[in-house]
Amino acid sequence: MSCERTDSPPPIDPAKVWRWAYGDFLANTGRGVLAEYLVARAVGCTHRPRVQWDAYDLRTDDGLKIEVKSAAYLQAWPQRRPSPIRFDIGLKYGWDAETNVSATEATRSAEMYVFCVFTARERASADPLDLGQWFFLVCSTRRLNARFATQKSVSLTALEGLGLARVPFALLGETIQREAASPPTGLTADG
Repeated sequence: MSCERTDSPPPIDPAKVWRWAYGDFLANTGRGVLAEYLVARAVGCTHRPRVQWDAYDLRTDDGLKIEVKSAAYLQAWPQRRPSPIRFDIGLKYGWDAETNVSATEATRSAEMYVFCVFTARERASADPLDLGQWFFLVCSTRRLNARFATQKSVSLTALEGLGLARVPFALLGETIQREAASPPTGLTADG
């Protein structure tokens, strides 16, 4: 096949690229991006494009930095049983997309974590675009650090042990605002 073409290629359709890259929301990558979008939608910051590799996933218009984590019982590959729900909360050397500077100390760069769980367990009825098949847990990073310090991952059970409630999408935005405005249990406003 020759690399020279005499006819011009058709224009690229962004929707086709999107379907090709993210058409499977059961796959970890697609589900993770979808979860970020859902949280961005809940806090009203979908007007800004997603920034890959930033030290945190989202920044609200009032400056709140949010890390979004997603997990699912059902995966894109064949399974014998539902996957356990665990989230990566490890400390990272974050890179700031605005300054192009990497952190010299491993931390949790966001001020808030939103843990997103896709609840479907049966492939036939699974629809990641159905908001009723998701629930969310919202936790300030201060609360996470106070309980889990340098822990690398956390289970759903452990998060619920902190008193975090399963929140439907309809209440996600206000739950994030409420958690951001109040000091975590057992800590004063000074830390």
